[in-house]
This record gives sequence, structure tokens and C-alpha cells, in this order.
Amino acid sequence: MSDDSDRKRAAAASFGDHAAAYRDSTVHRAGADLDRLAAWCASAERAVDVATGAGHTAAALVEAGVGRVVAADAAPAMVGTATATYPEVEGVVCDAERLPFDADSFDAATCRIAAHHFPDPAAFVAAVARVLEPGGTLAFEDNVAPDDDALDAFINTVERRRDPTHVRSHTVGDWVDWLEAAGFTVETTDVVTKTLDYEAWLDTVDAPTARRRRVAAAFADPPDGAESAFEITRTHGRVTSFANHKLLLEATR
Repeated sequence: MSDDSDRKRAAAASFGDHAAAYRDSTVHRAGADLDRLAAWCASAERAVDVATGAGHTAAALVEAGVGRVVAADAAPAMVGTATATYPEVEGVVCDAERLPFDADSFDAATCRIAAHHFPDPAAFVAAVARVLEPGGTLAFEDNVAPDDDALDAFINTVERRRDPTHVRSHTVGDWVDWLEAAGFTVETTDVVTKTLDYEAWLDTVDAPTARRRRVAAAFADPPDGAESAFEITRTHGRVTSFANHKLLLEATR
């Protein structure tokens, strides 16, 4: 079995174990970013939400007026949670890099705060391009790394220590390149910061003590510029919050 297959199975199992936490997570279940992605797809009739997690984005698409919404995820427990919480959406268990739908099946696709877990982002982009009809919309959001190499290394180290299923937060330029190579026209890119409560961020993945210590060690010795770039706050020397960078991107097939 390939390393990528092993990684995908591990990620699906991990997310399945924490489906309820993601359903209840304030970062995932609401926000101006979620509203914006849904608004980009409001005129669509058929949409797929790739790596749906607990189904918040799929539900937002329904709320925006999309007639048929498929919530797709590699973790059966996530799909079950999504369809139980939001019975108006359909659920499909599938690999984000090998979507099992016919070509031109949808006129919109979303993917929100998930792609940093994908081993092959270009394959994901190609899969979305195949199932979107010409003129279809991709509304995408994910954590991104700064262009500075040291800051890039820091945030990816922190994320992997917290959650071993994290593959990589890529740069904005990486995503634009992959999308354009797959035939998309990138209409909008916007990088926003979202402040995360440090302990809640760790609790979402139920990080054990050893992992928490390794994350704390990384925050204890950040590279130059990290405190400002990630808006790290501390109380009595302990990290209480930080901001991660998220790319919101709208593209047309």
C-alpha cells in the first residue's frame, strides 16, 4: 500500500473519531468565511461539498438556495454526522482526489478548511475540474502558509505536531498554479486571519499530552516575525490564542 493510501486511511479514521467535535466546533460551523463561500454558489442548482466534515458547508449551500447538495467525505462517520445533522443533504463516502461522479455532474463545488490533509492537491483540483460543468464555480477555503520560508516551516510544524494527519498548508501561489493548470480561471483570492483559542484548537483533535508538549515547544521558540505574523498572545508565558491564515478563493471552470 502506498504512503498516500496509508495517510488517507489514517486521516479518515482520525476524523471519524472526532466527528462530534467538528460538528460542534465554532470555527467550522459558522463565520463570515462560510457565508462567503455559500454566496459564491448561490445561483447553482447542483453542488458537491468535498471533504464535508460535519456538513456545515453543505448545509450553508442549501440555505443559500442550491437545489441539490452532496456532502462527500472519506470518513463514513463524518458523512453520517453530516446527513444526521442536516438531513436535507445527500451523503457520499469518497476520496477527495478520486471523486466518483460523472463528468459535468455539478455546477458548483466547495471545499472548506480540509485540503491541507490531501496528499496530492493537484489531483484534488483535477478531480473537481472533471465533475464541474463548464462555467461552474469552485468556492474554496484552506489554511495557507506565508511566503517566508521560516514562517512556512513554523506553522506547518505546529500543525503536524498537533495533528499527524496534517500534510501541508500550501501558499496562495501554489493553489493558483494548480487551479490554472487544471483549466480554472481564478476570480477572487483573499487571505484572512482567524483567531483560534489555543486550548480549544488542541481539544478539537483530542491531542494527547505528548503532542501538546511538542506543540508548546514549537511555540516557545518561534522564528523571527512569527509572533506578529500569527498574532500569538500569551498569558504568564503560556499561549492563549493565535491566528492562522486562510485563503478564500473563487474560481470558474
